[in-house]
Amino acid sequence: MRSAEYRPGRKLIGRFEHDSELLKSVTDFVKEKGIKAGVFSILGAVKGAIIAYYDQTKHEYREVQLDGPREIVSCTGNISLKNGTQFAHAHIVLADEHGNVKAGHLIRAKVFAAELHLQELLGPELVRKHDELTGLSLWEL
Repeated sequence: MRSAEYRPGRKLIGRFEHDSELLKSVTDFVKEKGIKAGVFSILGAVKGAIIAYYDQTKHEYREVQLDGPREIVSCTGNISLKNGTQFAHAHIVLADEHGNVKAGHLIRAKVFAAELHLQELLGPELVRKHDELTGLSLWEL
């Protein structure tokens, strides 16, 4: 395993605006605060979302549209640099009104109400680069 060592920086919390776009809001927030590496979690609910599954053979994401209200059961992610700017990467688990869940790579979600907890990481620059083997943008450690 490749690795790097970081130390904790600021711990920040925030509340998303109603009808905002979840990942765009995270990205805007970390840019505003000058955060280049970190980890985060989100609690709350969304009005709808697009999640994805990565097809390891075709090296492409398969999107799944989830319409209607969903509870955020779990959402974890990280912040790093991609193409010279902050990039938020998240996976999410969403439940419908019956408790049925769908999960995957978060593409987009419209916020009903949600809260963010973010831990800044201080240390070497954390950069994503294209990986030929997987077709993904992975951390260059």
